[in-house]
Amino acid sequence: MSRRDLAGAKARLEEALRLSDQDASLWINMAACERALGEPEAALTAVEGALALDARNFMALLMKASLLERLGRLRQAAGAYGVALTQAPPEDRLDAATRQALRHARDVNGRHRAELQAFIHAEMADTLSQTASAETRRLQAFADMLVGVRRNYRQQPVDFFYPGMPAIEFYDREHFPWLPELEARTEVIREELQSALALDAGRFTPYIKYSENVPLDQWAELNHSSRWSAFHLIEFGAPQEAACARCPKTMAAISALPQPQIPGRSPAAMFSQLQPRTRIPPHTGVANVRLVMHLPLIVPPGCGFRVGNESREWTVGEGWVFDDTIEHEAWNESDQPRVILICDVWSPFLSEIERDGIARVMSAMDRFSETVPAGGV
Repeated sequence: MSRRDLAGAKARLEEALRLSDQDASLWINMAACERALGEPEAALTAVEGALALDARNFMALLMKASLLERLGRLRQAAGAYGVALTQAPPEDRLDAATRQALRHARDVNGRHRAELQAFIHAEMADTLSQTASAETRRLQAFADMLVGVRRNYRQQPVDFFYPGMPAIEFYDREHFPWLPELEARTEVIREELQSALALDAGRFTPYIKYSENVPLDQWAELNHSSRWSAFHLIEFGAPQEAACARCPKTMAAISALPQPQIPGRSPAAMFSQLQPRTRIPPHTGVANVRLVMHLPLIVPPGCGFRVGNESREWTVGEGWVFDDTIEHEAWNESDQPRVILICDVWSPFLSEIERDGIARVMSAMDRFSETVPAGGV
């Protein structure tokens, strides 16, 4: 083949395959030879021979997609490129030609997914016009995950998984009738925050405080760092007297929230300060029985937050509630600190009996172990 004696190469390969047809590399070479001879259908048959022996062979999968594209079977090719991409090795292990082919595969498959997404959304238009916001979100997520443009993020609580809880990234406001009243108190809460920043800044302590003898993983950069700090109002279920005295109106506003009451674990409430040019890495929370509320108080441009597939920007005075057992991250790309009020609240999908039972289970576990929780709820 290197001498361009393609007919001779094909004859040699046919002879080799007659002697042993259980070598995938022989089939791939035959496919390359047939392709060079201008016989894409024959090349495709040879590729299938390789895949019959090794269904995850990346080069065979990539060649199959390329041949389908050459034959004008574009939608089949786009799907085949998607399959090949799932088996792609790291790019630094590929030669220049294969890296270029891989980029082409991503481009073709990406355009195919976008076209399919647009087609499905158009087909859903009549149905979506009749649905409520939560139903619309679920239907769109279902379609986008099917197409492959949306990942299926699951709840991954560090400690406590309660079965049957929905995996919702950002919850609809209708589940939290107390939220508008809390938002209405944004200015008085901001005033108390400003007072804390001016007169009691020493109470802003590093949020990440792991000992050095434990695996730090993604927290190594922020461990014991003031780049992400907290002014704790309630920590592990215990009101912080000095902080509460500094912020009585904030505490009054928080008192209306349905927070878990679990000794040594919850409730929790704090002002969370993220310094300029700082990123909180992707992570998950402790338990899926409670959700987390953010009320933005100081938000310069360039700040954002992602939960699962969805990214948002904070707007001062507009709260949201999310499931922190779904992977999430935050960033401040501005030149000024960002500060939000954070509180935990019970999931609205738990009955009062379940809430009481969950609290009893966690408390019993702690009493039996005679340990002091280090991660809250």
